[in-house]
Amino acid sequence: MHNVPTDEVFVIGHKNPDTDSICSAIAYAHLKNQHENKYIPKRAGNINKETQFVLDYFGVQAPALVSNVNVQVKDIAYRIVDGVSGDITMKRAFEIMQDNDATTLPVVNNGKIKGIITVGDIAEAYMLEKDDNSLFIAATRFSHIIDTINGELVYGDADEYVKDGRVIVGAAQVDILERHVKENDIVIVSDRVEAQLAAINCGASMLIVCLVNSISDVVLEFAKNKGCAVVVTPTDTYAVARLIGQSMPIGFFMIRDRIMTFYEDDDIDTLKTTMAKTRVRYFPVTDGYGNYKGLVSRRNYINARKKQLILVDHNERTQSVDGVENAEILEIIDHHRIANIETMNPVYFRNQPLGCTATIIYQMYKEQNVKIDKPIAGLLCAAILSDTLAFKSPTCTFIDEAAAKELARLAEIDIYEFAMEMFDAGSNLKDKTMDEILHQDFKKFDIGDMVVAVGQINSVNEKEIDRIRNGMREFLGGYMEPGCDVVLFAMTNILQEGSGIICVGENAQELCSKAFDVQLEDSYAYLPGVVSRKKQIVPALVKATHQI
Repeated sequence: MHNVPTDEVFVIGHKNPDTDSICSAIAYAHLKNQHENKYIPKRAGNINKETQFVLDYFGVQAPALVSNVNVQVKDIAYRIVDGVSGDITMKRAFEIMQDNDATTLPVVNNGKIKGIITVGDIAEAYMLEKDDNSLFIAATRFSHIIDTINGELVYGDADEYVKDGRVIVGAAQVDILERHVKENDIVIVSDRVEAQLAAINCGASMLIVCLVNSISDVVLEFAKNKGCAVVVTPTDTYAVARLIGQSMPIGFFMIRDRIMTFYEDDDIDTLKTTMAKTRVRYFPVTDGYGNYKGLVSRRNYINARKKQLILVDHNERTQSVDGVENAEILEIIDHHRIANIETMNPVYFRNQPLGCTATIIYQMYKEQNVKIDKPIAGLLCAAILSDTLAFKSPTCTFIDEAAAKELARLAEIDIYEFAMEMFDAGSNLKDKTMDEILHQDFKKFDIGDMVVAVGQINSVNEKEIDRIRNGMREFLGGYMEPGCDVVLFAMTNILQEGSGIICVGENAQELCSKAFDVQLEDSYAYLPGVVSRKKQIVPALVKATHQI
């Protein structure tokens, strides 16, 4: 069976992750692994330039991307049945099925699925076979016949293909045999030399001599002169006649068109829906490169394991990785408003009114008396500086600032020099499209009856902000985020401690005007002193929804 990891837990932040989301996932997984090594940091979106700078600075690898956490084919214990060559015989295929208690075999070439063969296909081919020259039609080689009847080639070429002829049992008198054997026929005989010579003389392409280990020199010499292959076998005539039909290669009978396969990353719901529409029992599973991995059946997905998650830096369903509703949430560590994530069971939920999730995780290291090494200290410090805009954001508390300064000491960095380098790296957006800039740090919020999306960039480069403002106004003029009623984009100047906002969508002008007490001009307004999405922008929008 395909082994499914039963205990791994993903520690993951929100979509369009920021520095806090990534660094907190890495640091919290590291803390949890001090007690039980099964926690894996993941990310739900692309790494932005600021976060990449931080990871590179402290020599930490970015978490792997997880696009969704639905139960997938790779999460179920499907069967590992080795693929077979289309050149093996029906008899050998059936033996493999019996050995593996399987009813289906995948036919594989260079790791790729070429077809499938089932017990039913083999039975149908053997029982309903009507063509006298079926061995020829199926491109059967002499070696296939020899292997199937437990024979030994005395003369001839094992790689030669069966010619257009029939299979004859030469049990009759010689004169009768001579009337029935035609050129290229395969003749099954006993140890009667007269019958052997007669069959060869009639142009048989193969002579199968049963219940013997050798033949006379006379017969052998005559066969060579006539170009007739000779096979001896200890198997009796009846058994050979019964088995020879099973010598045909399965490649001729396998299903090769419209083979229904599943990728390891396919959702379990896709599997169930497809299987409900067909009577096929087993389906091949392939990886992302099309390489065969095993077989999956209906009974395999009954006990499918849900992915286990710890959410950091968010607790809002619209911000979570796709498929979160089908996963098992074990913990939530966050510093935002309590929103609408639902869990099946009680979970450990730690939510504190601090400027950064990383501050909470720093506290947990201290509470558990776990030493914070230099890379982890650097990541946590960078996350705090990023989320609090180097202590300038109104979300910043004295606890955040004290934690960051202690972490900077452990990481051996100058806190303000590092912050400016980090912000400068994040401000370099010249190679990004307006769509990429909008979604770099982009969150959706359920506010009243509306879904409001808020994107934000932080920069120390005023010229960069001006460039983006002009480009974003044009971009958002013809854009609306799917599933959203309002999109707000904030361009925060860290040095000036203010933000320009662009709002689009139905009721966007009215909503933003009431929220921030400003008049928007061409969907734009500047908000002095507003730098925090969490503490200033979203709460103002929530309050304004009750006024429109």
